[in-house]
Amino acid sequence: KMMMRKLVSSSVAASGLRRNFASAAPGSKGKLILLYSGGLDTSTLLKWLLEEGYDVMPMCANIGQYGENFEAARQKATTIGASKGFIEDIRKDFCENYIFPAIQANAIYEDRYLLGTSLARYPIAKRAIDLALQEGAVAVGHGATGKGNDQVRFELSFMSLAPHLDCITPWRDPVFFEKFEGREALLAYAAEKGIPVTQTKKKPYSTDENLLHISYESGILEDPWEGPPSDMFVMTKDPKNAKAEPENITVSFDKGIPVRVVNNDTNEEAKESVAIMEMLNELGMRHGIGRRDIVENRYVGMKSRGVYETPGGTILREAHLDLEGLTVDREVRKLRDGLSTKFSELAYNGYWFSPEMEFILDGIKRSQENVTGDVKMELYRGNATCNGRRAPYSLYDEKIASMNEAGGYDPRNAAGFIKINALRLQTYQ
Repeated sequence: KMMMRKLVSSSVAASGLRRNFASAAPGSKGKLILLYSGGLDTSTLLKWLLEEGYDVMPMCANIGQYGENFEAARQKATTIGASKGFIEDIRKDFCENYIFPAIQANAIYEDRYLLGTSLARYPIAKRAIDLALQEGAVAVGHGATGKGNDQVRFELSFMSLAPHLDCITPWRDPVFFEKFEGREALLAYAAEKGIPVTQTKKKPYSTDENLLHISYESGILEDPWEGPPSDMFVMTKDPKNAKAEPENITVSFDKGIPVRVVNNDTNEEAKESVAIMEMLNELGMRHGIGRRDIVENRYVGMKSRGVYETPGGTILREAHLDLEGLTVDREVRKLRDGLSTKFSELAYNGYWFSPEMEFILDGIKRSQENVTGDVKMELYRGNATCNGRRAPYSLYDEKIASMNEAGGYDPRNAAGFIKINALRLQTYQ
């Protein structure tokens, strides 16, 4: 019964059914950690929640957004009325505990999407919960809409990591979303409440950026027949206009984890996780690598069109797949491929902090014990082509594979092998 009351309480809070917060005394409802970007939407949420009686503490997550002014966002939150603001640099955590395990898994959702937004939500959610526990907060809140996947990812993570905390979701509260039906209503509220707003021309699509990728959706992209505008892309050059000469690099792995990248043409190298991603993103950008325009199945039940740029992640995935060809047993690879599909589904749908994901991560880690070595790659106009690989634990035997010598292989044995395997086919006919 105690658990049922707790679940009901969380459900009421998550669905936005609480009312009459406007008359609540400042901070009377307790501390709330709000996922905050500093934009119009989350600044409106911040002011709204302050008026509803929460002591709101916004958290800005540095997850690799290029050109983001996090300190300006924190100062803006203070101006609006936040008692405290946090800037959390979680790039290293994102790389090492989410991106790199996805590379080990060769993760890809529905054969197209490299999970850039999906993976990023989990370190953000975990850091928010860490802060909530540190500050003695009673709730966490986010500004994800009621149609997308992010609400699921955030809230399943919150409920798994700290089920005693309420989750406040204004965009599912009719009082909130009926009041703010569009951008003009948000701007009017900002003007009324003195919320600083930098007035810029609104892009005809929405974007989300991090160290792994940038995504574009909604607006003009909602017609799947219309191609994306050429001036939309910011992380990659158009392959037709990319660098005229190829670049050659070597990517090194230790048990499936990227540990070093070397530009063989310039001798530039990176060894630390964030630096590896930044270097590969820069290389991929100038060669136009990693663009995807897809229609995917959202977990909440609808199809959605998304356009993605994942330059560094695309290069890493191609290199890792190639090295596995040299080092992973055939039957182990088949089993791991099944785990990879499930890994991608769980990461996309919101179940990172689940017992099944723990099980899968253990299995994938075991499959990577011999995936150590180097892969040479050529980057050129949208392509990342592998053209050499070596590994200390290679399963490839040149003598056995050679057509120029027997290498201990007796071709007469193939006759019995073929006959045994043909028996099933002959019976079927």
